[in-house]
Amino acid sequence: MHHLELFYYVAKHGGISAAVRRIPYGIQQPAVSGQMGKLEEEVGAKLFERSPFRLTPAGEKLFAHVQPFFANLGSVASGLREDADPELRIGGAELVLRDHMPIVMQRVRALHPRMRLSLQSGHQAQLATWLQDGLIDLAVGPVDARAPARLRQLRLACVPLVLLVPRDRPWKDVAEIWAKKRPAEPLIGLPAATSVMQNFQRDLKRLGVAWPQAVEATSVELVTRYVANGDGCGVNLGIPAIIRHRNVRALPLAGFAPLTMGLMWRGGASLLVRAVIEAVRNYSHDTWPDWAVADKVP
Repeated sequence: MHHLELFYYVAKHGGISAAVRRIPYGIQQPAVSGQMGKLEEEVGAKLFERSPFRLTPAGEKLFAHVQPFFANLGSVASGLREDADPELRIGGAELVLRDHMPIVMQRVRALHPRMRLSLQSGHQAQLATWLQDGLIDLAVGPVDARAPARLRQLRLACVPLVLLVPRDRPWKDVAEIWAKKRPAEPLIGLPAATSVMQNFQRDLKRLGVAWPQAVEATSVELVTRYVANGDGCGVNLGIPAIIRHRNVRALPLAGFAPLTMGLMWRGGASLLVRAVIEAVRNYSHDTWPDWAVADKVP
């Protein structure tokens, strides 16, 4: 069974090295490779080509047999645990988990007092992968127009972006900066792979402006801090609590795509997950009524 489980991860993620990064317990690549060799000896057939990775006909047949069992094992285990002591695993942006989820979870705990809670901060791509792999039950953070494969999502709020500039700079609006076409100030922002920076760069290109990112910050608070320090201009969310600083001014980014915040989860959500979805939705709409999205829970 252990060999079949390892084969499931190898086949699912397209190779041994990729599987090692996704297996939810510690195991080294040589160990997986050796056990795959033993499995092939046991079944008497080669299961996959190593480089480039490709399942053989025998491997495709075996994967089709084991995939339904291992793919559903996480949800079955979650249901069994919930029958005993409800457990909720939430992944999300650091800001959300720190400043907002404690209030939401107080409301949920009133309905589920025996609930066990675990929190894991991460970026958008990480959250989707963790959900697909069954490592978390619910993700709170940025979402795209469509949910990733095998996931459902609910949009909560569209948060406008702003450009933060040091207070001593003379600009009154961003048009004065765009006029240069290649601004000289260093650009500060979240990692380039995040929705915030991808949307910002796409809209800059539409305006014919080239502004390569110079500084990647791991949090929205760091973006504000570096701008306040005079290290450049920063793209950030237009939330007052995040951007308020005596050394910083916020210039509106009219016409730029906002950041859409939302929830993601796997299909067949438990009653506990459904309760949290509804609680987060109500909290978001109460907190940011001007930015709320009127989506219904799918």
